[in-house]
Amino acid sequence: MKEKNKLYWRKNLNYLIVLLSIWFVVSFGFGILFVDQLNLIEFYGFKLGFWFAQQGSIYTFVILIFIYIYLMNKLDKDFKS
Repeated sequence: MKEKNKLYWRKNLNYLIVLLSIWFVVSFGFGILFVDQLNLIEFYGFKLGFWFAQQGSIYTFVILIFIYIYLMNKLDKDFKS
């Protein structure tokens, strides 16, 4: 049982690390670091870097929440005793 719990939490932490890394890249990378390069592209009339800084990172975070819910429901089913 102890080993099963460790495996469960290891997978949970892996999900968190991957999803939060994606969010960091989108919010910090696209919204701050690469904003000048992304501003050369227009998205619905807005510069893409500006869009990521203002709304894209929020949309990405909400999508990642739903992905996390899906992954955790699947993980719970796999580890259900």
